[in-house]
Amino acid sequence: MSRRNLRPLFDRVVVKELEPDRVRQSGLLVPPGSREPPPHHGIVLAVGPGLDWWGAAGVKMPVRPGDHIVFPAAAGVWVDIDEERLLVLGVTELLGVLDTVDDCPVCSGRGGSDGEQCPVCGRVASP
Repeated sequence: MSRRNLRPLFDRVVVKELEPDRVRQSGLLVPPGSREPPPHHGIVLAVGPGLDWWGAAGVKMPVRPGDHIVFPAAAGVWVDIDEERLLVLGVTELLGVLDTVDDCPVCSGRGGSDGEQCPVCGRVASP
């Protein structure tokens, strides 16, 4: 049996949602059923070609397959393809792309000064 791939059109992306984490890195447990659902995370599986005028304006799709993205809980449309639940959404619905940062652009990985916490990465300088 052959596998089918969903090819997005225009400025759409196909996303596989990652399992939501209820426990944060800090150890804080996020309770289920809070008023506003937290943003969801996913991996981009496929990207559409963009809109017609994008090429003339020099605009390119801001995401690529394999990117780890964040999107609102109410974004896009869910579809089932070969028993796999996928999300199709417009690129304008995305909240951002999660990148891995080796060194903080503010403290260069050394932490804040005078024992303070760096406002970007949260590291504290070791004495």
